[in-house]
Amino acid sequence: MKISCLMKNIALTTSLLLSTVTMANDWSPKGPITLKIGFGAGGATDVMGRAIAAAIEEQKGWNVIVENKPGGGGVAMLSGLARDKADGTNIGLGVTLATLMNIATRGDRLPFNLDSFDYLGTVAVAPLAIIAPADAPYNTFAEFVEQSKANGGYLVGFDGGTQRMIINAINSDTNAGIETVSHKSGAEQIQSLLGGQIQAGFGAGAHIEYIASGDLKMLAVVTDTHQAYSPETTTLIEQGFNYSLNPYFYLTAPKGLSADVKSALASALDDALKSDVIVHLIENTMKTQAHNLGADGTKEKLKNNLVATKEMVAELK
Repeated sequence: MKISCLMKNIALTTSLLLSTVTMANDWSPKGPITLKIGFGAGGATDVMGRAIAAAIEEQKGWNVIVENKPGGGGVAMLSGLARDKADGTNIGLGVTLATLMNIATRGDRLPFNLDSFDYLGTVAVAPLAIIAPADAPYNTFAEFVEQSKANGGYLVGFDGGTQRMIINAINSDTNAGIETVSHKSGAEQIQSLLGGQIQAGFGAGAHIEYIASGDLKMLAVVTDTHQAYSPETTTLIEQGFNYSLNPYFYLTAPKGLSADVKSALASALDDALKSDVIVHLIENTMKTQAHNLGADGTKEKLKNNLVATKEMVAELK
């Protein structure tokens, strides 16, 4: 009898566990999911977000609506997302460095912090670089700095606070007369470069096709390693400027997702990153590889990097 009761208990426990797993795997939204992108249309974050949304729609059959919410390097998007219901129907795509920079420099004035969200995963490290028109009379950022100094100052575009802070620090160190010009996205910076409104700017992926077409060129890699699409381009550090940035694209949601919803959304992201379309986009268009840290890994990455970002801000000031 005791053995029989034990076997029944084991069977019941197993059934409950399997039921829980099935519920997590079977969750789907009752309506459309809105994917809010923290930057303007046409930039690398926007292109990536729309591709992920399309892949999830195809794989899961969910309706995913994409909305651009540019402003403040992701602040506008995150401020709204923090107020949304944690029911799985609202998620956001941002860039880690922009988020961390805002929290590090004005966290006391923001309606959110890192604990305001549940994290779903990362997509890839943005291939961040400093770029210029192909016919510009400088081929490295070091040359750009020297010519800016000699010609009364040049304009550099940016779409994130960390970018602006680095340029301002370099300008302070070199007395180059550089001025920074705010933009909503990398795509907007590209248009300013092609139109002659600025002399250099930052690219996080959208610039790569213009490098290939010969309209733009690379002045420096901002990540701490060389990039495959332009292996000869040296880093800022190699050019004598001791700064580097390694921004991740990441997906997040309002704090308080139930376990089954969070698991389903994180799984949908991971499956999307393995789709042929996303693999092609990341490897062939952005010239990098997918790198998903997972839900827990993403949260840990942001928390650890916030400490480093605060230290960098203090040093640059």
